[in-house]
Amino acid sequence: MTSYKTLKIEKQGAVDWVTMNRPDALNAMNPELVTDLLDYFGGLYMDHSVRVVVLRGAGRAFCAGLDLKDRSNTPEAGTTSSSPQAGLVGQRRISEIVMRMRRAPQPIISLVHGPACGGGFALALASDIRIAGESARMNAAFIRIGLSACDIGVSYFLPRLVGVSVASELMMTGRFINATRAERVGLVSEVVPDDQLTEAVQPYLDEMLTTTPLGLRLTKECLNMSVDAGSLEAAVAMEDRNQILCAQTEDFREGISAFLGKRAPNYQNT
Repeated sequence: MTSYKTLKIEKQGAVDWVTMNRPDALNAMNPELVTDLLDYFGGLYMDHSVRVVVLRGAGRAFCAGLDLKDRSNTPEAGTTSSSPQAGLVGQRRISEIVMRMRRAPQPIISLVHGPACGGGFALALASDIRIAGESARMNAAFIRIGLSACDIGVSYFLPRLVGVSVASELMMTGRFINATRAERVGLVSEVVPDDQLTEAVQPYLDEMLTTTPLGLRLTKECLNMSVDAGSLEAAVAMEDRNQILCAQTEDFREGISAFLGKRAPNYQNT
């Protein structure tokens, strides 16, 4: 297993527990954390041993966004890095994280507590499911430091999750949304005390692991594609393809047998 400087990976069966591990910096994104996140999420695409990923932050925060105190993140860090070309390379490195999260076939569940700002907000939005601790506070911080709020996929994910009106409010003001309101507008699935986040995610994991490996992967893929499907026909065509693929597997037959026998299925990913 790859060893990371800023990520802690704990494997529990088919579940990866991924902890951003820069607690003294509120897990803010420095170049090392960006590199580690890129490598980890990039490696998931062909890794069928991992079925679900839980993403969280160590210490008092989920992720406070870009580490502005790390001068290697700023244009004045060197003469070449101040050019638009070099800036775009750095920007694309960060944005690629959320691309790889969406491309990963495994469901990603974020446990959000404390600040989730800027890039941290984007990581939460790019996840498939979000569970918030009572201390969670999220915002599109970019607009408060002289940038556009449209960054790292936020302008794509946020309106799809909460609607254009709420997204416009949050992005044009940079104001924080707390856990209670986030649950009310559908941004998070539930809110629990911070110290119960690990316990709260367990039912999600248990239920996902009772599905077939192929069925779970294809569900995420189809759901993501259907969000942007040009028509009902396009979405249904993808659904039909997925059902035919799943129906040809031994796991499907095992699922039917287990259901009729009123027992837990024993899937082999075959």
